[in-house]
Amino acid sequence: MSGNGLSYSEQGGEAASELTQEAASTTSPSTPAAFGLFSSDTKKNEDLKQMLESSKDSAKLDAMKRIVGMIANGKNASELFPAVVKNVASKNIEIKKLVYVYLMRYAEEQQDLALLSISTFQRALKDPNQLIRASALRVLSSIRVPIIVPIMMLAIKEASSDLSPYVRKNAAHAIQKLYSLDPEQKEMLIEVIEKLLKDRSTLVAGSVVMAFEEVCPDRIDLIHKNYRKLCNLLVDVEEWGQVVIIHMLTRYARTQFASPWKDDEVVEEYNENNFYESDEEEKEKDRKMKNTYTMDPDHRLLLRNTKPLLQSRNAAVVMAVAQLYWHLAPKSEAGIVSKSLVRLLRSNREVQYIVLQNIATMSIQRKGMFEPYLKSFYVRSTDPTMIKTLKLEILTSLANEANISTLLREFQTYVKSQDKQFAAATIQAIGRCATNITEVTDTCLNGLVCLLSNRDEIVVAESVVVIKKLLQTQPAHHGEIIKHMAKLLDNITVPVARASILWLIGEYCERVPKIAPDVLRKTAKSFTNEDDLVKLQVLNLGAKLYLTNSKQTKLLTQYVLNLGKYDQSYDIRDRTRFIRQLIVPNEKSGALSKYAKKIFLAQKPAPLLESPFKDRDHFQLGTLSHTLNSRATGYLELSDWPEVAPDPSVRNVDIAESAKEWTGILGKTRKEKPTEKFYSESEEEEDESASTSASESKSGSESEKEDKEEDSSDESSGSSPSSEESSDSESGSKESTAKKTSRATDESDSEDIKKKAKGISKKRSTSSTSDTESTSSEESSSDSKSDSDSKSDSKPGKSRSATSSKKEEKPVQDRKAPSKQDVFLLDLDDFCPVTTPVAVPTAAVLSPSLAADLEGLSLSSSSVIDVTTQVSVPTKTHELLHRMSGKGLAAHYHFSRQTGIFGDHMVSVQVTITNTTDQKIENIHVGEKKLPPGMRMHEFNPIGCLEPAESITVSMGIDFCDSTQTASFQLCTKDDHFNVKIQPPVGELLLPVTMSEKDFKKEQGMLTGMNETSATIAVAPQNSTSLVITERVVKAANLGVVPSGQDNIHRFAAKTVHSGSLMLVTVELKESSTAQLIINTEKTVIGSVLLRELKPVLSQG
Repeated sequence: MSGNGLSYSEQGGEAASELTQEAASTTSPSTPAAFGLFSSDTKKNEDLKQMLESSKDSAKLDAMKRIVGMIANGKNASELFPAVVKNVASKNIEIKKLVYVYLMRYAEEQQDLALLSISTFQRALKDPNQLIRASALRVLSSIRVPIIVPIMMLAIKEASSDLSPYVRKNAAHAIQKLYSLDPEQKEMLIEVIEKLLKDRSTLVAGSVVMAFEEVCPDRIDLIHKNYRKLCNLLVDVEEWGQVVIIHMLTRYARTQFASPWKDDEVVEEYNENNFYESDEEEKEKDRKMKNTYTMDPDHRLLLRNTKPLLQSRNAAVVMAVAQLYWHLAPKSEAGIVSKSLVRLLRSNREVQYIVLQNIATMSIQRKGMFEPYLKSFYVRSTDPTMIKTLKLEILTSLANEANISTLLREFQTYVKSQDKQFAAATIQAIGRCATNITEVTDTCLNGLVCLLSNRDEIVVAESVVVIKKLLQTQPAHHGEIIKHMAKLLDNITVPVARASILWLIGEYCERVPKIAPDVLRKTAKSFTNEDDLVKLQVLNLGAKLYLTNSKQTKLLTQYVLNLGKYDQSYDIRDRTRFIRQLIVPNEKSGALSKYAKKIFLAQKPAPLLESPFKDRDHFQLGTLSHTLNSRATGYLELSDWPEVAPDPSVRNVDIAESAKEWTGILGKTRKEKPTEKFYSESEEEEDESASTSASESKSGSESEKEDKEEDSSDESSGSSPSSEESSDSESGSKESTAKKTSRATDESDSEDIKKKAKGISKKRSTSSTSDTESTSSEESSSDSKSDSDSKSDSKPGKSRSATSSKKEEKPVQDRKAPSKQDVFLLDLDDFCPVTTPVAVPTAAVLSPSLAADLEGLSLSSSSVIDVTTQVSVPTKTHELLHRMSGKGLAAHYHFSRQTGIFGDHMVSVQVTITNTTDQKIENIHVGEKKLPPGMRMHEFNPIGCLEPAESITVSMGIDFCDSTQTASFQLCTKDDHFNVKIQPPVGELLLPVTMSEKDFKKEQGMLTGMNETSATIAVAPQNSTSLVITERVVKAANLGVVPSGQDNIHRFAAKTVHSGSLMLVTVELKESSTAQLIINTEKTVIGSVLLRELKPVLSQG
């Protein structure tokens, strides 16, 4: 979805941002003069013209600020062009900047006047200030007159060799403008592009790749030598440059590397071998496995360097990386993009629409990628229809035997939606689920039949159409449904639904021989008033009945055919003539009439209910063509993988050319090797102690202000090299920050730990090299950086990886655990929870005073968390298995609130099993467990035999992972197995703790803001006593009572069973029989659910 508009917006936005803000501030409505400025009064513009012709610079500057302010507010200032253009040669640098901002806006409209000043622009190209040079080039490229093409060409060539990266960036933008003005300049422009592609500045990279994509996207040979450099610079390029580079590298990789998907095919083929095989076949397969795919290091470099960008704040960058992984990564690795794409669903609706379209295409081919995030695609009532239908599409694609029951419950709710278009789409989704999953076909069909009695006509009509398609798949068993639908014909008015019912009755008329003729009689009466679609089906029904039951329907059919003969629609007249000749024999009848029965009553193939996104995968994801599902102008086809990868040596860079430049830098790095080692170790400590969020926000602010800082530094000094120094040093520090982030992402991934350690060591060497290089003020510093990146597979890196893998192994495993949980719509547990006890740090790292403070803190917190015995055990039991469903075996369960029976993280559950039959039941045990990721269960010991009318109570432990998800499992006997599930109330996921009032207040003070939820409730007077409140709260939730010095405040404390996070509950009685209920906890989801459950407990009479 790239276009010239990108480069134009970049040009307009960079230099003018500060100036426009400043100018706009001078014309704010707070001053009375401002109102006059924006009126259509010509006298005010005359006033501005006089100020521009003034001899005083202050008056000119004031006028220019006002004019730029007008432009910023959307006013037309084109009539001031002659007066402004006179000041283009002003010696005052501030006036000159504002004049160029104005000219960039209006040069294209007033080309004749702009041409008069062309000599001034040419002189400005030699100006010592980089901003003026860049602005002059922009204005020159905006004058779209063929006569100045040679001047523009010369200016672009000179600017491409400029010392300032900002001017070179603008030269790349000008290339696209010149090419659109005169395509014959293509060869000369390609030379400039080739030169700029070798540029080492991150500021230029994105713009020159954009020019490459516009001018010569097929010249892949220009990328070979620059491929590794672009991969290594990618993380530091501005966001829109990253998008362009990623799309270009995706196309490049598809032409230069072998397919990583072949490996999966060979492995599958190898696994499907027969048990009995000859030795020759075994040898052949072994050879095939040895010759399996090994990824090109350059292919791996691209995947590794784009992975950190999945954490970008820009949705377009995340989408670009996602499509790159989808089109280039091995299928086993493509799954890492799913979490980042789900994160984008929290953005605005336009972003959601594009992301969901791409997810819909992905989920058809690889369901497993998005199955863990199923709940993220549940429809919200606030979603617009376009988002709802896309989410519905994805849910339907992800449906399987395991989750279909949950999805059908969701769909039942959606059908009741006020949005009729969405309700109709839901019914179609139910139909698709029914055809894809045979186990639920009957359930879906019965549900759709129930919908036929719905009051809403659109719902009924859509149900009829879907039932028709489902009945075609298995018509033999559904005579009753066809009869039921025939009765509905009198009430349904929607033409498509009426036509569907008539087609069904006609197709299966032999199964409903009594009803079919009557339906024809009724429709013959209303034939003239029917819609054309219904009339055609009435004619078909008549023809089929004439062939199968001519005694009863011969006259009726002839009557209908006569009506059709004189119908206004020529379609119906033609169909009538055709049917009459085919079924009514006469002397003119041809040979076809013999086969009328075979023609009309032939076996029809069942329709396929397919996703509308099925055929979109031939377009590249993330492109406009994919969104529109048709080829857009400028779309570049993604080529197929080559059978044999081309020679990888074309990407090797010849170092001999710049030997002198390298020797100095290599000498430096050899001397500084001890420093590099020190950096890599200290980085590890830094990562463990420093907060990630601070580094992220820092890198974000740096990337935003990069251009502005560069401009201001140049403005103050008036020389371009100084600005380059600042941008180089910025990119060095920025790269190290980004690399740290990428290392953190790598660690949290589900890859092999050894691979991870190697990747981490590589990234450390890169960041340390960039740190040492950022001190150099020469341009060559970034070149040495890119080379050191591409050579990061050196021996020191490997040796360091061995040590780092040992250090990293334990934290990696710890971090992996939370990722197994299901993702909720409001799941905030993605962030690492800060547990209450603070580990005492070693004295070597911290100052003695800080260590003492932390020791005191840890002591106080350890005294807080003392698990106490339960205050109250709930008597409420829940039904696990009803005796009717369990064929006489009944089971109930309750939560005993006993701590530590089965382990620290387990909730204790007591199950009472009763035999209500008159025969003994043998071997009662827990069978197959269907637990969400991360959940564990300690099952009870098998019960050998349970006598008639006997009961037995057994205990089991379940680790619910601090969520109210159901633990589903099978309760089995010798002969049967029954599906059962246990769902915990949120109050049973807690362990009561004791603490002093002082400690409670201290912990509560640390859990404020987002960690606090509260509500005001009405309390009956009889419930406001201390005893009643305590009794009701501890009965509803497993909380410990905290002693309180005030009569009107009651405090309770607990910690979550799984993670040990504190849960602090405060009930403060107010005047007029109200109370404030406050809950403080890191687990905000559990906190809000507990608040919802405690409110009715305290307010009821």
